[in-house]
Amino acid sequence: MDKRCFNVVYTPIIGAFHLKFKYLVIAFGVFIVFVLFSAILLPFLLAGPDFAANFRYITIPFSVFIILVIAGLAVFFISNYRLLSLLEREDWPALAYYLEQVIFVKHRYSSRKVRLLASSYMVISDYPSVLKLESKAMIAKPSAVRDNVLIFGAAKVLSGSHMEAAAFFKSYLDKPRVKDRPWIRWYYGFSEILGSAFAKAEPVFISMAGESPDALIAGLSAYFLSNTLANHSLKPGECRAASANGRERVVQAIKNAEGWQKEADRMGAEVHIAIIRKYIDEAGKWLFNS
Repeated sequence: MDKRCFNVVYTPIIGAFHLKFKYLVIAFGVFIVFVLFSAILLPFLLAGPDFAANFRYITIPFSVFIILVIAGLAVFFISNYRLLSLLEREDWPALAYYLEQVIFVKHRYSSRKVRLLASSYMVISDYPSVLKLESKAMIAKPSAVRDNVLIFGAAKVLSGSHMEAAAFFKSYLDKPRVKDRPWIRWYYGFSEILGSAFAKAEPVFISMAGESPDALIAGLSAYFLSNTLANHSLKPGECRAASANGRERVVQAIKNAEGWQKEADRMGAEVHIAIIRKYIDEAGKWLFNS
């Protein structure tokens, strides 16, 4: 796996996402101000002061509500100014240090902050720190690990601990309230392939190629069945048949390579997609150009 490819793809994605979020909130604030002044002035413009006097029972509570929302947004930005400014500058080492103080020193193990710190470590290729964060979060707040299984597992994959990654993903397959379970299952099979445990990966990918409603999962599973697992299988014919079935399902659903690319781009901001983007592109060529 090409770690440099992950850094090139994922670094601008995480920065752009938070920049867009910041501008979205600013735009929302401007819109609220516009609505506030419209609600106050519109009655005077349309019906005169007599009508406005009767309308004040609606206008005043609404105006108070809008003011409270604006105040809430202001408090949010002020309290998160340091975090947002580091994200805007894409200063990942400084962002990691800031979040370390929040999480490790102040013991604020929210799932969002844990995910952001893990992402910062991933961008600077500090995989041991991701695993350290996992171990600490598992003690302080296990749900923060459960909510971020893919990013912690991805760090194990990128660090070369393939069997450990497979065991980690497998441990969450049947746990309740786990997010992104289909992708966790796919990554379990992928980790087994990387660890040369082809016999364990084969039934997983056969099942997902034939049954997964997610086009990327089905297509990637079919691709690996044809190009990797069939070469190591005791029943290569079954692998190729399952691969052909999965390929047909994806082609019928997406139609062409452009549709596959759009599906990949739609999920491109997710870390588990960014680190396998090379395989997604290869699978797209295999699906639609072979």
